[in-house]
Amino acid sequence: MSQSSATLTLPVCSLWTPVLGLAVLATMLPAQAVELRTEVVAKGLEHPWAIAFIDTNTMLVTERPGRLQLIQAGKPMSAVSGLPKIQAGGQGGLLDIIVDSKFASNRTVYFCYSEPANDKTGGNGSSTALASARLSEDDRSLSNVKVLFSQLPKSRSALHFGCRIVENPDGTLFLGLGERYHRAQDAQTLDNHHGKVVRINKDGSVPKDNPYVGKAGALPEIWSIGHRNIQGATRGPNGQLWIHEHGPQGGDEINHPEPGKNYGWPVITYGEQYGGGKVGEGITSKSGMEQPVHHWTPSIAASGMTFLNSDRYGKAWQGNLFVGSLVFRNLERLEIKDGKVVRQQKLLPDLKARVRDVREGPDGYLYIATDESAGQILKLLPAK
Repeated sequence: MSQSSATLTLPVCSLWTPVLGLAVLATMLPAQAVELRTEVVAKGLEHPWAIAFIDTNTMLVTERPGRLQLIQAGKPMSAVSGLPKIQAGGQGGLLDIIVDSKFASNRTVYFCYSEPANDKTGGNGSSTALASARLSEDDRSLSNVKVLFSQLPKSRSALHFGCRIVENPDGTLFLGLGERYHRAQDAQTLDNHHGKVVRINKDGSVPKDNPYVGKAGALPEIWSIGHRNIQGATRGPNGQLWIHEHGPQGGDEINHPEPGKNYGWPVITYGEQYGGGKVGEGITSKSGMEQPVHHWTPSIAASGMTFLNSDRYGKAWQGNLFVGSLVFRNLERLEIKDGKVVRQQKLLPDLKARVRDVREGPDGYLYIATDESAGQILKLLPAK
């Protein structure tokens, strides 16, 4: 789904103030109903895209126009310096961010963004890049910025950058990529990074056990193919990678990509062309291509996802998958059993804001980022 960009001057605002909003009662699944309230953690953000927790009281938030904000309990929001050049526009800009699993000792963060062409990368336009950096002890600046991966080839498209990062239990990094919209067929070939999940080591090198290492004509970073526009990624309870990706008009999918497998786009899909009409042959299955774990029709424009590990909302929600919706402006809760979605529930029906990201904080509560010109970070709490 496309989105427009807006420009605002960010106000100085007081943050992490517990402002009550949106008391809602979850419906559809009465046995699992949990009444929620929201607490405003931060406001005045311009199209916030991702949340990364440093500790219970400190987080980093990316803004799509190309800023990284530090949010600390009881302090004004402040920009973190040291970012590389970012080509913001359309759906591109500063996108996902995570902190290293050993952040306490190495201060390392990983972020992905739309990288403009340069003498090193060549080509025209932009593509998704993944970089590492060291966050200063005062959390105010980045140093030792290193580009670990640059998607090839560059494209003049301002759409479908993908850009979600997951650290694998083995210490490698997964990056979910879009097919740049105008190059959908690239998702089915191995000579480019469009419409792929890639896997790299933390120094940017290629893991020797990647499925296409040593295969003629294949880029060795590729893990899986046939993806459209990956906007959510997380690790499941068993450590397995889960992603979701935008379909066209309908057919948003959840997948858990396995090495060397093909997830079908644009050959198979449960969606259709914008305005109606078949995508390709209009088929939903084909030999050698994987079926999604779950799909939404109509499209919810899924963005952000996390499994809830805590029991902050009761045992019934522990282990559930939570996915943001840009179109319906709510949060989806999905119960998973044996790797399948068995029940689904819409939360925050009165939110009236696009949910771009959802994360579980160190305190065990869920946090969401609303993708608006004056976006917010909201903490979800059980109603008292």
